[in-house]
Amino acid sequence: MSTASAPEVITAVPAAFAADGSVDMESSRAILEFVGASGNEGAFVLGTTGEFAALTVAERNELAALAVEVLRERMRVIVHVGGASLYEVKQLIDGARAAGATEIAVLTPHYLPVTDGALLEFFTAVNDYADGLRAFVYVYQKRANNFVSVELMRQIAGLSNFVGAKVSEEPLELLAEYRAVVGDDFVIYTGADRDMLRVADYGAQGVVSGVSSVLPKPFRGSSQAEIDVAVDAIAGDMERMRTALELQGVSAGTSRMSIAKPDADAVAAVRAAVEQVG
Repeated sequence: MSTASAPEVITAVPAAFAADGSVDMESSRAILEFVGASGNEGAFVLGTTGEFAALTVAERNELAALAVEVLRERMRVIVHVGGASLYEVKQLIDGARAAGATEIAVLTPHYLPVTDGALLEFFTAVNDYADGLRAFVYVYQKRANNFVSVELMRQIAGLSNFVGAKVSEEPLELLAEYRAVVGDDFVIYTGADRDMLRVADYGAQGVVSGVSSVLPKPFRGSSQAEIDVAVDAIAGDMERMRTALELQGVSAGTSRMSIAKPDADAVAAVRAAVEQVG
């Protein structure tokens, strides 16, 4: 795949919760409808922005089905099925497949440290179980406590169903190192919204962007100044994302995880960004 074309934008979608912590399916649908009208190439659901770590397997499968239902006619849907164990991941792959998803992403097993050998065994087992699905390895060392080395990425890219990688909070230079050892058709996305216009220089195809879930326009116009406005205001914070959605008339619920509500200054910054680039 050529890196010369405009970078792809895959929207990392928040999930919505009611005040008692239960999943708010109505507000989650409203968020998905907003994302579906963004013009972006795809949606990445049930990742970090979707608070997957606080969801049960049944809840994740229910939200995956909702996402595919709402978005499948409008954009690609990549369902994150990562978990702490292969046992859990298999149940999530079953749910994604039952929902009609054709693409999945799989975080490295998280919390406990895992050797490269064990990671290769894990991803090989995922590859075999996910036969017929397009799979992306999800690298997020700062959250998962485990890393995919360049050599391990080369090996994962050789598996039959792994077609790409999503890499979060790593330097762009690592993308270039990954690109050097994988095939031309292997897709690489960064999770760094601000770097969208630079990724092609490092061999990547685009971004998985949480900010674009609430302020998509800057990411369609390819203006670094407008991207900076959006990224600075949202700052990767799910509660600020909800504020931006509410300001645009989208019911966004609340977070299940312990995320602080934005203070008055943060709300003002989000409001200004919505008025400027929303």
